Amino acid sequence: MTTLVLDAQTGISGDMTVAALLDLGANYEKLQTVLKSLPDQQFSVAVSRVNKCALNACDFKVTLTNGAPDNDHDMNYLFGHAHHENEHEHGHDHEHEHSHAHEHGEHHHHHHHEHRHLSDIFTILDQTSATDRAKALAKKIFTIVAQAESHAHGVPVEEVHFHEVGALDSIVDILSVAVLIDDLNIDNVIVTALGEGYGEIRCQHGILPIPVPAVSHIAQEYGLTLSRIDCKGEFVTPTGAAIVAALQTGTMLPAKYRILKSGLGAGKRDYDRPSLLRATLIESAQTTNGDEVVELSTNIDDSSAEMLGFTLERLYEKGALEAWFSPVFMKKNRPAYILTVLCSADRQEALENVIFANTTTIGIRAKTVARRTLKREKRTVQTQYGPIEVKACEVPDEEGHYKTRFYPEYESVKKLAKTCRLDLATLYRAAKDAVNND
Repeated sequence: MTTLVLDAQTGISGDMTVAALLDLGANYEKLQTVLKSLPDQQFSVAVSRVNKCALNACDFKVTLTNGAPDNDHDMNYLFGHAHHENEHEHGHDHEHEHSHAHEHGEHHHHHHHEHRHLSDIFTILDQTSATDRAKALAKKIFTIVAQAESHAHGVPVEEVHFHEVGALDSIVDILSVAVLIDDLNIDNVIVTALGEGYGEIRCQHGILPIPVPAVSHIAQEYGLTLSRIDCKGEFVTPTGAAIVAALQTGTMLPAKYRILKSGLGAGKRDYDRPSLLRATLIESAQTTNGDEVVELSTNIDDSSAEMLGFTLERLYEKGALEAWFSPVFMKKNRPAYILTVLCSADRQEALENVIFANTTTIGIRAKTVARRTLKREKRTVQTQYGPIEVKACEVPDEEGHYKTRFYPEYESVKKLAKTCRLDLATLYRAAKDAVNND
């Protein structure tokens, strides 16, 4: 499984994420092909190298050709006062990453962008050549932002007007993130605490406190952790928070891991502390003697049998290595069960959430345990009834000499048993005979 780590200790935004993923090695040509399929082509993109705090980083810039001003990186506009009066005269908006919801009946006409509903954005995404997986991820990110704006402005999600996050440059950013994640074939995403500054920032509706309401709502709704940066400024944008909410599967790194690749994406705002997003591909470090896993356990005495069975299914779906129930007697002689789960460190939080969401427990114990696993691989053997998958394991004897032992895979045997209307024992024998005759 491929694990991506996003180190957002100095913030995250849409363009920073795109830049970090490109620097990590995601396919830029594939991204260009998808972007060329957008129905509105009033934009251009540029990828370049920049220096931030003496570090070489990737920069991803979207330039609109429809006359829209780039106020998102205008520090005087965002945090100063020189434009306070002119913004009303010239109709300036904070264009790039902030969305603002309006009730359906309001009318705001701007020469440089359209007001779009969530359904309009979905239609645009559907017209691109992106894969179904990438489209689904882009829609998920936009939906998270829409829900946050709906909450902030008190209007239904379907009536939220995206006249800024719905603007073309942000569609490009979010679609690009989805395409690059899909290209890297990421399974797990670990995101550290999101570094956020303090103070106020100017947007279409006036002066807002940092973090802005949309970021606060997304962090609350999806359990994101914020970390205070001692620097005035907005380091986490609504788009950045929504990307984390859509991707994150965990917050804890494995106890031991290897770095496969890394990339650095640069922010564009000129803060005292540079904004950089580091993206890293890792794999858990295993030795020939074994590795370490996390053991979760909790006592449950008031969940139904249906709830417990469903919880076990969901745990395996979310990446549990092993999970089981053990009957026990608790205080006051109450019969109960201990649920025990083995998982990798990067899946711990996700599996804890499954347990909390689907049982009545209010506390989970966790500890790191060492384990030793045997080398194994799957093979397919041909029997007179059809192919059967077997697991080939290298098993030591008491003197440490290894030999190969074969175990027919239950699901494969079951499938063939139903097709041939045979009993399992007959097929198990057939599989073992096929192994011996191979």
